[in-house]
Amino acid sequence: MKTETTIQGLSASLSPARSARKIIGFVPTMGNLHEGHLNLVREARKLCDVVVVSIFVNPIQFGPNEDFENYPRTLEQDSRLLADVGCDIVFAPTVEQMYGNKPRFTNISVSDITNDLCGLQRPGHFDGVAVVVTKLFNIVQPNFAFFGQKDYQQLAVIRQFVRDLNIPLEVIGVPITRAEDGLALSSRNGYLTEEQRKIAPTIFQSLKAAEQELHNGVSLVEVLENIKHTLTQVGFIVDYVEARTPELQKIEEFNQNVILFIAAKLGTTRLIDNLQVKQTV
Repeated sequence: MKTETTIQGLSASLSPARSARKIIGFVPTMGNLHEGHLNLVREARKLCDVVVVSIFVNPIQFGPNEDFENYPRTLEQDSRLLADVGCDIVFAPTVEQMYGNKPRFTNISVSDITNDLCGLQRPGHFDGVAVVVTKLFNIVQPNFAFFGQKDYQQLAVIRQFVRDLNIPLEVIGVPITRAEDGLALSSRNGYLTEEQRKIAPTIFQSLKAAEQELHNGVSLVEVLENIKHTLTQVGFIVDYVEARTPELQKIEEFNQNVILFIAAKLGTTRLIDNLQVKQTV
C-alpha cells in the first residue's frame, strides 16, 4: 500500500491504472477510522481494481464552535487498518496542498436539501463538504465513490451535485455499520464518557420502537414526539427528530417509505442516526 501526500504524487501512482483502464474506487474520509469506514473500503474492493482512500480533516466544513483543532488525527493507525482491508493508495494531503496559499473565491452550494436537518444546525457545513469532495473527485478521478448512509443528508447532497455538475462517476451509499448494541459507528463516539456510551444506544432503540409504532398504526406526528420524549428522558438534548421521504422531502403521514432522522447531543457530543421504515402493503 502506498501513501501519497501530494496531488502530483497521487496522479503518478494512479497513472498505470488509468493507462490500463482499470476501475478506480474512492473512499473519502477524515481519518480516525472505525469499522464503518473499513466497510466502505471492503465494498470498494468488491467492485474496483484499485482503491484509494483519502484522509483529510477538511477545515472549511467545521463551524466556529466545532472541533476542527481537536479532531483526532491518527494516520499511522489508520494506515495499518487500511492495509488490512485491501486499500491500495492512501492520499493524505495537507491543508496547503488542498487549498493552496491564495484566497478561494469559488463555492459549491446545494440548495433546498441543505436548508434544514443538519444544514440548519451547521450553516455552511454542506458547502464545505461539497467543495472538498468535488476537489477530491477532480484529483482522484474515480469510477465509483463510496459513502456511508449514516450521513444520509451528506450522501444526498453529494449525489445531487454529481448529477447537476455531470461529474463522471457513480456514488454508492453503504448501509450504516453499528456496534453490537445498535449505536451507529462514528469517530465522535470516542468523545463519549463511559456513562454516556451506555446511554447512546437509546437513539437506535427509539428508532426501532418508532418503526414498530408506525407499523402498528400510530400517527407519524405522535411517533416523532415519542422519540423526542424517550431521548430527553435519558439525558439527550435533541437537535431534531424529523421524518422525510428518501428524497428528503417533508412528509406528514406514513403513506410511503419514510426515513426517520435524529440529531441529539449527549454532553458536548453530537450524534446522528437514521432509519428507513418501509410501508407494508
